[in-house]
Amino acid sequence: MSDLTFNTTAGKSIDRNLLALYLNTGTSASPTWSILGRGVEDSSIEMDWSQETKTDILGNVNTTQKKPVKTQSFDPCELDSGDAALVKLWNLAVKDEDAAGLCALDMLVVHLYVDSGTSGSKFAVRQSACAISPKSLGGAGGGFLGMPIDVTYGGTRTIGSAAVSDAGVVTFTADTVA
Repeated sequence: MSDLTFNTTAGKSIDRNLLALYLNTGTSASPTWSILGRGVEDSSIEMDWSQETKTDILGNVNTTQKKPVKTQSFDPCELDSGDAALVKLWNLAVKDEDAAGLCALDMLVVHLYVDSGTSGSKFAVRQSACAISPKSLGGAGGGFLGMPIDVTYGGTRTIGSAAVSDAGVVTFTADTVA
């Protein structure tokens, strides 16, 4: 795949809402991509490259790193019956206490600021076995019920493109290997 470029105006910073995370609330064969992060004011994908720097006996400095472990926190994450992603996570975590289910979630990161090369579609990465860990359930009196979460991206990483309709329906298409 050739290098992609940003589809935004040069000299203007890219808006944060152009990086979107979706949780599959359907099935693997027939995914329903539900946005994750409604009401969250600040969230970033953190990348730990496990960088290691050593100085050899000749005084040469060498640095190595591994593929990154990517994590993301969502806090506050206030519960809402219209938020399909949080309803699914609440059922897995609170109702079922399904630790294995929480470690096998299908997620899609869509870079809406990067065209994929397919007309109208954006660069996207699907990861098949992400882990989501709810950190707590509750909140301050007089406030709202929250369930902050931590995401660890994992599983098979599939690059492709995503089209997002005006109604918010997301369709992911995996790139074919040449």
